[in-house]
Amino acid sequence: MHLDSFINGRRIGSPAAIDVISPIDGYTVVGSVAMASADQVRDALSAARDAGASWAQVPATDRARQLIDAIEDAAAIPDHSGQLIASEMGKPAQDADGEFQFARRLAAFCAANIEAICADQVIDDDEGTLLRIVEPMGVVAAITPWNAPVILAALKVIPALMTGNTMVLKPSPLAPLAVTAFYSAIAARLPDGVLNLVNGQGETGSALVESADVDLISFTGGPAAARAIGAAASRTIRPTVMELGGNDAAILLDDADWGPELAERVVFGAMLTSGQVCMAIKRVYVPRERHDQFVVDLVAAAERVLRIGDPRLEGVTMGPVISAEARTRLEALRQRSVDAGGTVTELGSLDESVTPGGHWVRPTIVTGLSDADELVREEQFGPILPILAYDTVDEAIERANGVEHGLASSVWSVDIPRAQAVARRLRAGFTFINCANRAGVSLRAPMGGRGVSGHGREFGDLGLSEYVQSHSINYPATARVGAAMAANRYPGA
Repeated sequence: MHLDSFINGRRIGSPAAIDVISPIDGYTVVGSVAMASADQVRDALSAARDAGASWAQVPATDRARQLIDAIEDAAAIPDHSGQLIASEMGKPAQDADGEFQFARRLAAFCAANIEAICADQVIDDDEGTLLRIVEPMGVVAAITPWNAPVILAALKVIPALMTGNTMVLKPSPLAPLAVTAFYSAIAARLPDGVLNLVNGQGETGSALVESADVDLISFTGGPAAARAIGAAASRTIRPTVMELGGNDAAILLDDADWGPELAERVVFGAMLTSGQVCMAIKRVYVPRERHDQFVVDLVAAAERVLRIGDPRLEGVTMGPVISAEARTRLEALRQRSVDAGGTVTELGSLDESVTPGGHWVRPTIVTGLSDADELVREEQFGPILPILAYDTVDEAIERANGVEHGLASSVWSVDIPRAQAVARRLRAGFTFINCANRAGVSLRAPMGGRGVSGHGREFGDLGLSEYVQSHSINYPATARVGAAMAANRYPGA
């Protein structure tokens, strides 16, 4: 499989290409994508700019219908399946199938809310006539990661296009195949230039975000790239929306519903996609008197639900990590945790399909660490989970808040008002109650980070509002024909 860039309604090739190597065995070339040149990035941005005025004039409900139809058609193409995602980035295929369905559901949600977001608001009273309108931002540059490739692109493409923007999308070079195939098919069913797609390494991304033709940058990824993007955006004072990962704490209160189901929820909350999820559980705080039994329960739950193997096979619930670099980093982190005094316990069962050369990292819990240790202090982004004992709820909250990240968190209790009271004190953009990770996500609930976890929101009405700007048109009563108006009048006087 080889996939070209998609620019202004056409597939555009390039002499340079990126091979996509499967993490399942470390050598199979799953496919390749054309590496867009700087000139092609400029062409894509120019196409988006040229298409912008006419696309913005299409009524919001009509834009929504066009986009939904395009997504439905693209989702029906047999090659757009979880098997492709499994092959290129290691997510279990039966799990990855849900990414395409997510795009359909998100489009339906946005369509149901788009008219309210884009509608004019008129206030006509004794103060005058105020007309508040919203307008698209313009050309959006979207850069997306590899760990949920179709979903994380959907969270940018769908709200941006429905609100009248045009876009140039750049996927991660680590897993570009499913994204390129799916969104190129969508773009082909929309007016030329509305959605363009380019692939490449860092140079391609730099050409995109440094261009003066970009009105908004929407980025999901790591803090190093975010700093470079922020610097580029600051030079032309362009807004950004950034989701930069998390070090998400789970606080299990003493009145949690202790037992097998809770343990399984924590396992899935931490280990889905091999722990490579921004909103995965990264730290677990357990009452000291419950700590040892919870570890026993967690190990038993993982034995039931974690089957590590070839993610293309039915029944496998956990595949490899994305790359040899990620595997090496995680193995070194695990060893440093042992050197710091931690006790390591491996989880789950290995399937016979685990092949030499694949980027396999056995899921692991680590006990006996302090909050100062690296595994607790920093986001691991992999299947290594510290379990930490606490003595008081105030202490647990303080420790949960004691990191730079502030994306998601979770609180576990049968007393929901109590759990909500604890959640209010957590430094996070999103807190789950008695669940975690995507099991707790709602399309209506805005999600985003604080601190080094980024800014801006996805999902919900705020996820749509990130892509519009307000324009107030005011005709005050004092400016009406025949009214007396002082030229130096203060507002409200």
